[in-house]
Amino acid sequence: MKSAVETLGPTRAKLTVEVPFEELKPSLDKAYKTIAQQINVPGFRRGKVPPMVIDRQVGRGAVLEQAINEVVPQKYVEALQTHDLQPLAQPEVEVTRIDDNEAIEFTAEVDVRPEITVPDWHGLSAEVEDLTVSDDDVDEQVQALRERFGSLTDVERPAADGDFVTLDLVATQNGEPVDGAEVSDMSYRVGRGGILEGLDDALVGMGAGDDKTFTSQLVGGDLVGQDVEVQVKVSQVQEQELPAYDDEFAQLASEFDTADELTDDVRSRLGNGKRLEQAAAARDAVLERLLDQIEVPLPESMVADELTERRGSIEQQLSFAGITLDKYLEDEGQTQEEFEADLERRVRDAVAAQFVLDEVAGQLELGVDQQELTEHMVRRAQQSGQDPQEFANHMFEHNHIPELVAEIRRGKALAQIVESATVTDGSGNVVDLKNLRPDGTLGDPAEADDEADGDAEPDEEPTQA
Repeated sequence: MKSAVETLGPTRAKLTVEVPFEELKPSLDKAYKTIAQQINVPGFRRGKVPPMVIDRQVGRGAVLEQAINEVVPQKYVEALQTHDLQPLAQPEVEVTRIDDNEAIEFTAEVDVRPEITVPDWHGLSAEVEDLTVSDDDVDEQVQALRERFGSLTDVERPAADGDFVTLDLVATQNGEPVDGAEVSDMSYRVGRGGILEGLDDALVGMGAGDDKTFTSQLVGGDLVGQDVEVQVKVSQVQEQELPAYDDEFAQLASEFDTADELTDDVRSRLGNGKRLEQAAAARDAVLERLLDQIEVPLPESMVADELTERRGSIEQQLSFAGITLDKYLEDEGQTQEEFEADLERRVRDAVAAQFVLDEVAGQLELGVDQQELTEHMVRRAQQSGQDPQEFANHMFEHNHIPELVAEIRRGKALAQIVESATVTDGSGNVVDLKNLRPDGTLGDPAEADDEADGDAEPDEEPTQA
């Protein structure tokens, strides 16, 4: 086999492959055998029809086509390996020449991983915001805890913001009920939002037995984005009574004896959460600093596919939250053009980051062992609300394991880049990322060093996934 590569751009290549006929012959013989099993020719048993008869009955061209369809993918992969190309998508293949008994030739245009040079990433510096837990943050958490233990009492007055109502709701268009847009005896907290725009405004002032009709737009189904008439009926109004925040409540709601101890614990847990958020911001800031130093060519088809996927994911999340994209943009103070521009910028940064981290992972020869792969799949399953075993089965059945391995390698590469960087907060304090535990607490540096020493097993090689 002969092959040549033509660079069409930083992320696009064209392979020209010539396959001698002797390399096509095994596939051609296989094609004859397959066709012999599929046709009936008088005087010959099924499967025993000679090639010359098949040529007369079916046509030599049909046999060649079947053989070529089998051999082209094999030779395409061989050509990729010969020229050390890493494809990013399916190729556009064209058979350009068929010389019977001599050779065939085909071309394959494909997006390929760009060649990039990553500068020395050791010692990068970045800045993140200060870690602060305000009294308002604590009060919000305490309020949520009190609401968990609150009780509901019927009231003989119109509903106000924060009240709970029991309601029936039905949407119609042109006098006809909308399929799937009807609920009965639903408990709903006024002001919560997330179902229909205008519902909260309609409920305020309604008492038990009242009904009202208002115009809104559905966020899902066949009529998404269209005006519908919504009739809401209230059968019950309840007010939530919250328990006093005192030592007795602390003993009821937690393992602490006093409200002060519970407050301190709330503040500590909020601090741990904020520390994890700060660490995530630090990783983003360090990676952004590295990307600023590199020009990464991006395949436009890959960017377009990722844009479509991201846009669909956002719209799905908004739909689940009961919010239309137009309403979301209005709340965010963004135009459609600004939203699209911001989304494309984030997608381009994400794709560029993948290429850079893959390059760093390759330089560091980072591997992935079975335990890391299992833990990663469990986390991914939990994030998507799926059963871990079902998630793992799906990943294996659909050959997504290489993608998961790539994600883990990128994460390990980024961790090493961040660990070598200096990250400070807005006040100039160095942010301790090396000793950060998964729960947001900080470990003892001496313990971390001991664990690192204990993990070093020079006689054991990690199992490559």
